[in-house]
Amino acid sequence: MYELIQVKNNSYYIQSPAKIGLVKLNDTDVCLIDSGSDKEAGRKVRQILDKNGWKLTSILNTHSNADHIGGNKYLQSQTGCKIYAPGIECDFTNHPILEPSFLYGGYPPSELRHKFLLAQESDAEYLTEDKLPDGITMIPLAGHFFDMVGFRTSDNVVYLADCLSSEATLNKYQIGFVYDVGAYLETLDAVKEMEADMFVPAHADATDNIAPLAQLNIDKVNEIADKVVSICKEPICFEEVLRHLFKDYSLTMNFEQYALVGSTVRSYLSWLKDTGRIEVVFDDGRLLWKS
Repeated sequence: MYELIQVKNNSYYIQSPAKIGLVKLNDTDVCLIDSGSDKEAGRKVRQILDKNGWKLTSILNTHSNADHIGGNKYLQSQTGCKIYAPGIECDFTNHPILEPSFLYGGYPPSELRHKFLLAQESDAEYLTEDKLPDGITMIPLAGHFFDMVGFRTSDNVVYLADCLSSEATLNKYQIGFVYDVGAYLETLDAVKEMEADMFVPAHADATDNIAPLAQLNIDKVNEIADKVVSICKEPICFEEVLRHLFKDYSLTMNFEQYALVGSTVRSYLSWLKDTGRIEVVFDDGRLLWKS
């Protein structure tokens, strides 16, 4: 873990639970794509930088999930590097309490206020095209989170953040987190058609052919959507929809799963309603879903 792997020329990644991209900008300066899950991840990155005699000039955050920005504060305090994040992701990065609050739908209980969902605050600036290092371009990857992006380097290496999961991850967790299902499917369709010398997803193996994995993720979204529609044959409340999904996929309920899967299921329900596959029924002070 935390092994530095060269993908091509000046494009690297650091093997970690959520891969950290590293791009050499010249003989001494580098930028990171995300920073890992916590202070300890930041320390591991710092050791790699020191070992190679590299100076960290900036961190480009793909999005604001805690496992991608957790090393920000430590690395910025140690190196003075700039931190950039796109759109709303910048606000979540600077105010990380927003992530568990958004997931839970209110002030999060203590079980959700930990490093997996609540990173330390960063001093981040909005990422715009003019802030990008030379040779790096930004790729919109909406759907998983609000304004998530990926990056393409001058080596034609594409860092894909969390826009798709490995087959093993899909089989283990079944319902991966999605904020906007419609946008997510559009992103997966676009990724499926992308060409690059190498793709580096945060939670899957690096590959030169991303299309099969993109299709696998598309199929899983459609499978979940069909299952939700089937569950809603008769008017049913959200909690019962969630219970059926946990039972069907053999998931274990706890606060984290309730927040992450629950938020995702609400997103599926919104998308299915807006696309006409289910409708809402208000009955006896309850909001019910019906296909």
